[in-house]
Amino acid sequence: MSTLRPVLSSTLALLGSATLVAPVAAQTEAIEQQRQDLQNFQVIAHRGASGHAPEHTWYAYDKALAMGADYLELDVHMSADGRLVAIHDTTLERTTDGQGPVKEHSLDELKALDAGSWFNAAHPEYADDAYAGAKLLTLDEVIDRYGQDVRYYIETKSPKDYPELQDALVSKLEAEGLVQSGSVVIQSFSQASLQEVHDLNPDIPLVQLLWYSPSEDGNTLEEWTGVTPSPADITDADFQAIADYADGVGPNDLYEGEPVIDAGFIEQAHANDLLVHVYTINDKDQMHQLLDWGVDGLFTNFPDRLKEVLAEEE
Repeated sequence: MSTLRPVLSSTLALLGSATLVAPVAAQTEAIEQQRQDLQNFQVIAHRGASGHAPEHTWYAYDKALAMGADYLELDVHMSADGRLVAIHDTTLERTTDGQGPVKEHSLDELKALDAGSWFNAAHPEYADDAYAGAKLLTLDEVIDRYGQDVRYYIETKSPKDYPELQDALVSKLEAEGLVQSGSVVIQSFSQASLQEVHDLNPDIPLVQLLWYSPSEDGNTLEEWTGVTPSPADITDADFQAIADYADGVGPNDLYEGEPVIDAGFIEQAHANDLLVHVYTINDKDQMHQLLDWGVDGLFTNFPDRLKEVLAEEE
């Protein structure tokens, strides 16, 4: 018996190693598959199908998925009791019947709000009585509903207001297996937020959001947070500084109807190994132009409209 025990122990150890190696290999393959998929064009449902239904509700998310969106785009804030909540604005007035900053309300208080009736008043052509009384959603609820069957494109909102946001978000995504399954992209206007996420888990694809608008003198464009200079003055070094932590950039296309980027911007980003996902594009002609310029994805409130344009391009 004494001679058999070392052999048995070694065999069990090898079997245990094999069971560990298989999941790790599968995770590596899933993450790599996501990065390969991102090289193809992505339909990103901006706050869900938010042109058709109240943003960040089940109605908008379910419609987006039914329309064939590749990613559900979510904006994440934190409640006063530290829960991750899907809502765009820092305050409640625009999309609920509540008032004040999101961060000053507990989850129970946020859950008591009507997050759907506003849409019927603002968009009567898409109104539905069922939207009245729609509830704000937690990230937990969204993940519980869709799991790893859906890909999520999550924005860290107002990270200066929530120093713990990045750690809480990454921990949740890891615990649910969404990083390992290649199911999530994280975006932010905050360079510091993305750099923190990168440090927490470098396997998560990151996109640096950019907002270009005229400077005070109106003679040039400037980026809202100073991440880059004007598109006219941007250099390879500027793009490379982003590529050190991110996989892509997400610029606006227009400011008050005037273009802020062009085909050259997209070509230069690509030359520096960065994807370009442009927001928020709802006009078909604009979609066609950006596709002609070679963008890698578009945020849209109307995923069905973008899918129609893609079919026209084939």
